[in-house]
Amino acid sequence: MRVAIVHDWLVAPGGAEKVLEQIIECFPDADLFSLVDFLEDRKPLGGKPVTTSFIQRLPFARRHYRAYLPLMPLAVERLDLSGYDLIITSSHTLAKGVPVRPDQRLVSFVHSPMRFAWDRQHQSLREANLTHGPKSWAARALLHYLRRWDSHSANGVDRLIANSHFVARCVMKTYRRDAAVIPQPVDVHKFELCTRKEDFYLTVSRLVPYKRIDLIVETFNATPHRKLVVIGDGPEMAAIRAKAGPNVTILGYQPFEVLKDHLQRARAFVFAAEKDFGIVALEAQACGTPVIAFGKGGALETVVPIGEAHPTGVYFAHQTVVSMLEAIDRFERQRDQITPAACRANAERFSPAVFRRAFMAEVTRTIAAAGLRHRIGTMERIEPDRATQSLGWPGEPAQKSSWGC
Repeated sequence: MRVAIVHDWLVAPGGAEKVLEQIIECFPDADLFSLVDFLEDRKPLGGKPVTTSFIQRLPFARRHYRAYLPLMPLAVERLDLSGYDLIITSSHTLAKGVPVRPDQRLVSFVHSPMRFAWDRQHQSLREANLTHGPKSWAARALLHYLRRWDSHSANGVDRLIANSHFVARCVMKTYRRDAAVIPQPVDVHKFELCTRKEDFYLTVSRLVPYKRIDLIVETFNATPHRKLVVIGDGPEMAAIRAKAGPNVTILGYQPFEVLKDHLQRARAFVFAAEKDFGIVALEAQACGTPVIAFGKGGALETVVPIGEAHPTGVYFAHQTVVSMLEAIDRFERQRDQITPAACRANAERFSPAVFRRAFMAEVTRTIAAAGLRHRIGTMERIEPDRATQSLGWPGEPAQKSSWGC
C-alpha cells in the first residue's frame, strides 16, 4: 500500500510540525507533500524530499506565502495523489481538501478548522484593519468562498482526527462530522524535571495579538512586586516593550536551552490565549512547573485545576487584568497543593509514543472499516482495541468546557 502525507505549509517549526514528525515516524516510507517548503530545520521531515505546489515558485513566496491564500484551494486540488492508496493530511487550513478517488482512503489530522474564516472571522478582519471599505468587502468575499470550499472539502475525508475535545467540538460545528480525539505529542524527554523554583513567572509565545501577551504584561504591571519574564518575538514586540514595567523582562527570541532553563526555574507559567491545544503549557509541566491558564479551549484538557486530584495549575475565567490577578493570588495561596511530580506525570500522558499508538490504531480502524486491511509496515502488529486500551491518557479532558467552539 502506497502512503502519501500532506501538510499545509512548511515554513517554521511549531506544534503542527511536531505532529507531522510523529506521523512520518509511523509511516517512514510515505511520500511527503506541502503547498510550500521553506523549512530550514529538516529534522521533523526525517530527511524526506517534499513535493510542493506551484505557489512555491511564485514571487516573494518565501516571505509572503499567506498572500497567495486565494490560490491555495486550487494549489491543493492540483497535487497529484492518484498513485496512493492511503492519504494522511496534517491540516489547520487546506490540506484535507486534496482530491481523492472512491477507492482511496483519506485520514485527516485536524489541528483546527480554518477558524480565521469561521468563528474568528471578525477578529481576523479587525486585526488586519479590514473592517471598512473596498478591501474589507474583498476580504469578506474571499472568506465566504473559503468557508464554502472548506465545508465541501470535508466530505472527501474518511476519518477526521482532532487534537483535543475542544477542536472536535469545532469540527462538529463546522463540518457536522464526528472526530476522534488524539492529543498532540509533547516531547517530554527533552525537558527534565526541576523541583527548585525561583521568584519569577514566565510566558513564552510568538508576540501576536491573539496570544494576549499584552494582557499578561498589563497584569504584572498592576502587581509590581511580582516578576515576569517574556520569551518570544513577533510583530507586537515594540508595543509589548513599550508597555512593560520595570518588573517585566522581555528577552525576545531565545534558543532551546535558554527556553528550557526558564521553564524549569519559573514559579509558574502564564498562558492567556484561547488555544486549540497549547503545547508550551505541557512543556512547562514536563519541567515540573505549574500553569496559570485562561480557562477556555485546549487548556481545559492539559491543565488539572486545584480542587481535582493531582492538580497542576489554576484557571482564570476572563481575559481581564482582574480575573488574571485573582488567579495569581489563588495560586500563591494554594500552590502547596501542586507538586512538580504531578505536573510531570500529567505531561507524560501526552508523550510521542502514546500519540503514535493512538494514531496507528485509528488509521488501522479506518482501513479495516473500508475492507482494505493491507499491510502497512508495523500496522499489521497493532490490534485497534488493545492499542486504545493502552494509550495511557483518559478519554475525557481534565475538565470539560461549557463554552464549546
